[in-house]
Amino acid sequence: MLFAPAFYRYGLIEITLAGLITGITGTGIGGLTAFFPSTMSNRVQSTLLEFTTGLMISTVCMELLPEGYKTAGFTYTTIGLVIGIILIIALDEYIKFFVKKRGGNAVTLSGWMVVFAVSLHNLPEGFAVGAGFQTGATVGLTLSVAILLHDIPEGMAMAIPLRIGKMKPVKAFAVTLLSAVPMGVGAFAGAAFGSISDVFSAVCIGTAAGAMLYVSLGELINKSRSLYKGRIPLAGNLAGILAGALISFLG
Repeated sequence: MLFAPAFYRYGLIEITLAGLITGITGTGIGGLTAFFPSTMSNRVQSTLLEFTTGLMISTVCMELLPEGYKTAGFTYTTIGLVIGIILIIALDEYIKFFVKKRGGNAVTLSGWMVVFAVSLHNLPEGFAVGAGFQTGATVGLTLSVAILLHDIPEGMAMAIPLRIGKMKPVKAFAVTLLSAVPMGVGAFAGAAFGSISDVFSAVCIGTAAGAMLYVSLGELINKSRSLYKGRIPLAGNLAGILAGALISFLG
């Protein structure tokens, strides 16, 4: 029985739920920013978008890429990076058509792209949680707490542009919660199959990094500068990078 060791040792269903709850809790806490007031000045909106950009860049540079390089080296992580960029460009074209058809705007488009990128990121995080619980309860719980903390800024990164794009707060919050579903899927796979191939893991990590980089540098910054071109948003960007660095340090 392929799944028997993981099931009888810790409970495959329980491990899957642990991964899902970890993702929902982290992104949910960050997603509470969806309930911020919608009547914000262009300067405030721009600063929040820059803060989101800083968080995502920090996550990529201080978490994802180093983890990918450590797992399977530069080549496979870079292959994933390119795959992530190609995927997000293809998604960009599709969502542009969909959003325009539904009467949406450019910031909403960026928000949906962030959701896609974060969802990609949650899959390998789920792998880590599942494999960690298979190793031992202490390892699994430690990983879960660390990943929960890292998911808080990602929840903010999704909720802020969706909210600025005039999405209703309850809907924006619900979207951040749904983005955690891949973490549950990843936890199931990590627990059921044991050790995931290092190459596969590095490609997944690189794919998430590529998607997040494209959204940050190709979408969010452009939207921010179109709203306000002063120096205050730059301070928001730097604050986002520092906040991401602090969370990485604490994790």
